[in-house]
Amino acid sequence: MQNVATRFSSKIKGNLGAFGVPAYRRYWFGSFASVGAIQISTIVQGWLLIDEMGGTPLWLGYLGASASIPTIIVAIFGGVLADKFNKRTLMFIISSFMAISLVVLALLDSSGHIKLWHVLLIAAIQGIFGGLDGPIRSSFFPLLISRKHMMSAVALSSAMWQLGRILAPAIGGWIIVSMGTEGAFFAAAIGWILMILLLITIKVEMEESKSSFGLIGQIGEGFKYIKKNNEMLIIIIMTYATHFFGFQSLQLMPLFAKRMGQDAGGLGLMFSVMGIGSLIGTLVVQKIKKSNYVGYIMLSGSILFCLSLILFAFTDQFFIALILLFIGPFFNTLYFVTSMTIVQLRVLNQMRGRVMGIYTITFSLIPLGGMMGGFVAEIFDERFAVTIGAVILCLITILIMIYKPNIRNIKMTDIGDR
Repeated sequence: MQNVATRFSSKIKGNLGAFGVPAYRRYWFGSFASVGAIQISTIVQGWLLIDEMGGTPLWLGYLGASASIPTIIVAIFGGVLADKFNKRTLMFIISSFMAISLVVLALLDSSGHIKLWHVLLIAAIQGIFGGLDGPIRSSFFPLLISRKHMMSAVALSSAMWQLGRILAPAIGGWIIVSMGTEGAFFAAAIGWILMILLLITIKVEMEESKSSFGLIGQIGEGFKYIKKNNEMLIIIIMTYATHFFGFQSLQLMPLFAKRMGQDAGGLGLMFSVMGIGSLIGTLVVQKIKKSNYVGYIMLSGSILFCLSLILFAFTDQFFIALILLFIGPFFNTLYFVTSMTIVQLRVLNQMRGRVMGIYTITFSLIPLGGMMGGFVAEIFDERFAVTIGAVILCLITILIMIYKPNIRNIKMTDIGDR
């Protein structure tokens, strides 16, 4: 009987993948709390500027730039820190500063004396620590799992963000209505405090680097390492292109909603459907890791993502638009989770922080791509802006599929997923 129970328990843990590992499970819940805090605070900051401070759309542009530019600048340095120092300690420090910044914002808001520069300054500070957090977090969780659980862990990390995209707007809106924007900032601070408390429970052995701390030299080593690994280099370049050219629709979504005669509720539904598509994608992608066609599936996911964007750009039917907004993120998730898993499996532990510092810059390219999309939409319209970005990304992917057989023929078994 005991043997049966043991086999049953082992089977359940095997099906859970990385979530069956207690340390990773605690890390995931802590990260989910902090990711929710990031997304809620972003929503509330925008609402504070427009609704309560009487700001203009230009103020939202300032807010986005204040957060994204510091993130891009410091991400590489965060990777160097991750390779040099104890990652868990660094995450404690970052989480503490993020919580403090939100408490300060809440106190300023509740005082009634908050100014635009207060919000922008705190957004920039959060951008700095967020830029450091990305590569440190991405190089920390692989220490908690075995290599066979890597794709599961990457998929679960992606699911965390997608769940946040679905839940954060509703939760943030409810808190604003119930407790005001200051209450929402305090709630977001609690998310980071939960991350700290769960980090305390995670014990993992980590050796600090014995190499000399030459900052520029360490960054240079990261770029040289990526350059030597052609597969990693191509995947990172393609991921940059995906987030710059493929996500301009996020910034322009209000214009599409207006074109289809939708109000704020319809716009919220459009974003939620995108999150659901991505979430379903994270569940499906784990089934392909044993396939001999992982490379083809990854690249095909990107191409189908582009095609769905083009079709979405030119539909005037809201129901069809929702279907395409589900399909696009679903296929993009097949690309994203697979590509990030390949990078995580390829990189050596002592280089992981620097590589992930360079890799995670990709997420900050979304608002920059949105700025370019806005410029094109101003000259033509939003449909042309999204289409031209999707066409460029599609051509890049097709060229890689044709001329880079080492990418299209990738198999998980070839890179040590065992």
